[in-house]
Amino acid sequence: MMRPFRFADLGAVGALAALIAVPFPAALAKTASAQPAPAQPAPQAEPAAPAQVAPKLETFGRWSTLVDEVDTGEDLRKTCAASTAFIGAGGVPGTMTLVITNGDALPPDAYPSITIAVDNKGLPAGKSIAATFGDDKGRVAAKLHSDGAVHGRLSWTVDNQAKISLALLRAMRRASVLDVSFGDAPVGSISMDGFTKAYRSLGASCGFPTADVAP
Repeated sequence: MMRPFRFADLGAVGALAALIAVPFPAALAKTASAQPAPAQPAPQAEPAAPAQVAPKLETFGRWSTLVDEVDTGEDLRKTCAASTAFIGAGGVPGTMTLVITNGDALPPDAYPSITIAVDNKGLPAGKSIAATFGDDKGRVAAKLHSDGAVHGRLSWTVDNQAKISLALLRAMRRASVLDVSFGDAPVGSISMDGFTKAYRSLGASCGFPTADVAP
C-alpha cells in the first residue's frame, strides 16, 4: 500500500542530495594545490523545524473530520476540524465547518468556531448579521460576521459566545437537516447526518468534553 507523503520526507530528500554532492568537492580538491586551506569557522546549527505528520482524516456520514498535529518541541499543537458540503439556495455549493485547537479556550468555556462558506454574493455582508439555524422543532438566533474568502467562496463566522454556540451545536445534534438563513435570505438546508459522531471525534482528539452537546 502506498505510504502517505509526509513533510519529514522533504528532509530525507535533502539529506540524500547532500550525500550525492559530497564526492564532487573531494574530486576537485585533488587537482588543486596541496597547500592546506585556511580553517573555516564551524557552521552554526539551525534550529530544528517543528515535526509534522500527515493529518488524520475520518468520515462520519456526511461529515468529515481532520486532525492536524505539529510537535513544536515544547508541546503537541492540534487543530481539529469537522466539515460538510451542501448545495445552497439557488443551487450554489457551500460548506459548514467547525474548527478548534488545543491551544484555544475549550468547552465549556468556549466552543469550536462555526463558519459557513458559500458561493452566494447576494447574502448580507459585514458585522452583526442576524442569522437563524434550526428545523421545525426549534430555531437558534445568532450573529455572524463576514470574513475573507475560503477556497474562493465568501464566508461568514458565528460570533463565538459560549451560550449561543452551545445552543447552536445542540440544534445541530438534534436536527436531521439544519435550515440556515441570514436575515431574510435563505442560505441552504445542511445535512447533519454524522454530525454527532464527528463532534465526539473532535473532543477525543483535541481533549475537550462533548457530553453537553452530544451525550
